[in-house]
Amino acid sequence: MKSCILATIAFLATISFSQTTQAANPEQIRQLLTSKQCQNCDLTGAGLVMADLSGADLSGANLAGANLSRANLSGADLRGTNLSGAVLFGVNLSRARLNGAILLGADLRNTYLVNAQLAGVNISDANLQGAIGIPSQIATPENFYTWGVAENQKGNQQHAIDYFNQAIALKSDYAGAYLARGIARYQLFDRQSALQDAQKAAQLFVSQNNNAGLQAAQAFIQELQTQPNEKISAGKPNLTDFVGSLSSLLLQFFPF
Repeated sequence: MKSCILATIAFLATISFSQTTQAANPEQIRQLLTSKQCQNCDLTGAGLVMADLSGADLSGANLAGANLSRANLSGADLRGTNLSGAVLFGVNLSRARLNGAILLGADLRNTYLVNAQLAGVNISDANLQGAIGIPSQIATPENFYTWGVAENQKGNQQHAIDYFNQAIALKSDYAGAYLARGIARYQLFDRQSALQDAQKAAQLFVSQNNNAGLQAAQAFIQELQTQPNEKISAGKPNLTDFVGSLSSLLLQFFPF
């Protein structure tokens, strides 16, 4: 049984390596995996899924279209690296140096970016949904708001709140972000905080002459105030049509 499993793994590895060598330089891949040194290498389309590349020097390398899903690139030197179209899903990029890297169309979902250096990086076309530790200097309040709404719609309210917090930190009068955070907090049973956010959103909508936003905030406030003693059963409640309609309405509120 064990020999069968090992044979299967070897067969799959052979297929993977065969597919990799068609797109990338196999000698440079070996160099990278053995020494973690591959400056200015041509690794276009390379298959490096789950590779341990912590501290690797890939400065100036071409990794366009490469698959680095769940690889460990913590502390790696990726300055000036071409990562356009690369799959970086779930990659650990903590403390990585990405200054000047090209991330056009890169898949950065669920990446770990805590303390990553991203000066001079354009992430406007990259997918950063679910990423942790996105530096505020590389994203707009609208980016964080959009990611928050997406997380909320997937049922990830706490992650959504984190995004809305970042949007508000960058833009203190972002009324839509306050309202969105209030809805997420309501869904997590934090009625008092939800009410505070809704009231803040209403004040801002008034000052911004945003009637649609004001009506939504007022409707939410009324819902919160008319059910102050509602008993919440154990487990996550089914959302009402009212809250569902508010969540949909949030899509109309960006950018402000």
